[in-house]
Amino acid sequence: MTSHPLDRPVWSMLTGRQAHLAEGAAPAFRIDRGYGVFGVAADTGAVAQAALVALIPVGGELWIVEGEPWPVPPGAREVKRAILAQMVAEGSPPAARDGEPVMIALGDADAAEMAALADHAKPGPWGPKTHLYGPFYGVREDGRLLAMAGQRMLMPGMAEVSGVATWEDCRGRGLARSLIGHVMRAMALRGETPFLHSYADNAGAIGLYESLGFRVRRQVHVLVIAR
Repeated sequence: MTSHPLDRPVWSMLTGRQAHLAEGAAPAFRIDRGYGVFGVAADTGAVAQAALVALIPVGGELWIVEGEPWPVPPGAREVKRAILAQMVAEGSPPAARDGEPVMIALGDADAAEMAALADHAKPGPWGPKTHLYGPFYGVREDGRLLAMAGQRMLMPGMAEVSGVATWEDCRGRGLARSLIGHVMRAMALRGETPFLHSYADNAGAIGLYESLGFRVRRQVHVLVIAR
């Protein structure tokens, strides 16, 4: 049992609003491989851990995101660990600013450019269907996609801001700030509270998110495993 859906975000995601994206069956699930690499087990017991290992793709990885450090399941090997700051927005989303760029909805026609931008900026795991998680928005200039932001995990009454990415030569123009604010306002119109995850040692990103009204709720732990 957990006290809050965000304490076990992947479990909440794949057994709740986004259960249609889940592969596997209790006691372990992974997200549709086109969308990403997240996996989760019901608990740390032997049966659940074995079921989790069975979901690791051959030659691939599974990312586990939990409120507490997760043990490496027998039959798997640890690739890396990381700590994330889990942040939740407080109050109303930031109002649109004068002079903000035009932000457009992105879709299937933009998928290749979005994947290239994600590969460059590394906003987190990205797959061929990641752009289908939900509304994504971008800024174009002379036809080029400069920056984007969208959503990923959905919880009861909450939605995760994700996929925030800007080409290096376009940074410093406030594009990420504008796009995150736009995504937050769209979520608020749907009655959802925005949340997000950032690597805990990324002080610059955390400072930006705090200036937009996000506050650190807790730390969560990432374990990446492979066979």
